[in-house]
Amino acid sequence: MSAPGRDVAIVAFAQSGHRRRTDDLSEVEMVMPVLHEVLRQTGLKTSDIDFTCSGSSDYLAGRAFSFTMTLDGVGAWPPISESHVETDGAWALYEAWVKLLTGEADTALVYSYGKSSPGPVRDVLTRQLDPYYLAPLWPDSVALAALQAQALIDAGATDEAALAAIAARSRADAAANPYAQVTGARPQGDHVVAPLRTGDCPPIGDGAAAVILAAGDRARDLCARPAWVRGMDHRVEAHSLGVRDLTDSPSTRLAAERAGFFERPVDTAELHAPFTSQEVVLTKALGLGDDVRINPSGGALAANPLMAAGLIRLGEAAAGIHRGDSDRALAHATSGPCLQQNLVAVLEGDPRG
Repeated sequence: MSAPGRDVAIVAFAQSGHRRRTDDLSEVEMVMPVLHEVLRQTGLKTSDIDFTCSGSSDYLAGRAFSFTMTLDGVGAWPPISESHVETDGAWALYEAWVKLLTGEADTALVYSYGKSSPGPVRDVLTRQLDPYYLAPLWPDSVALAALQAQALIDAGATDEAALAAIAARSRADAAANPYAQVTGARPQGDHVVAPLRTGDCPPIGDGAAAVILAAGDRARDLCARPAWVRGMDHRVEAHSLGVRDLTDSPSTRLAAERAGFFERPVDTAELHAPFTSQEVVLTKALGLGDDVRINPSGGALAANPLMAAGLIRLGEAAAGIHRGDSDRALAHATSGPCLQQNLVAVLEGDPRG
């Protein structure tokens, strides 16, 4: 939906350095430096935050209500206004944005994190499938993405050389991103599940991210060039993969329309496309041309900490506006097999003087 009445902006963004394993860190130890950094950027204290919302997954942590441990680290006493979503932190940001739009809060802290290293993440992600027909077969996330990639190739929308070019461009751009896990030129490797090769797949890793949202003049006080959230929307494809056209993403297109994306051109798009073939689907659904910089951060092919990678796309888009590298940007987050859930936000900076 478009932002009604009240202006809300992302005023600070921080992320961890993403690593293949963080055996030496608990989730709390991984998150706390990131939280301290966003507070430092704004000069706020935790007592200045009106609303706190986080995103994580008990399936990754391997225990119920795992988010309460990191919430203790944030500081939940005296009692604070807080919430949690059991998915990527991009959806926590959505909840916080709505909270600020209602006028119930002027500032919000949003954070998310995920440690994929302790377990077999391809098996864990099968728990997102429907429990009656698909989950018992254990088709993993790479196999399902490969089905989507093969559908694109069969439709003439891409080929393995074009997918390799997306991987090379993303990891070359990531060389300038000090937080990325995989950067620079590297071979595409063998097929993991044909037609997807190692280079077409995201790295497995651990990481965290956080943003601070603020409304109106409070945002201008906290940031020299706030990234105003002009619209944000979330849509979902049909649950059964068998009834979907895997070469298209109508839910992304509809979310973008409701967020106001098609009203004016953007200069940057941060797309949450963990597989090279999924960038093809999203670029086609959104009609992005060569004049739009796609994933200048390197995107999820350079670092894909589950539960934080979508929030990072919004944070990277906002950081580009903060730095003056971008004036209007699209940020996208996804969850579920083959781009099942899709969230789109449109961010803008103030006009340059």
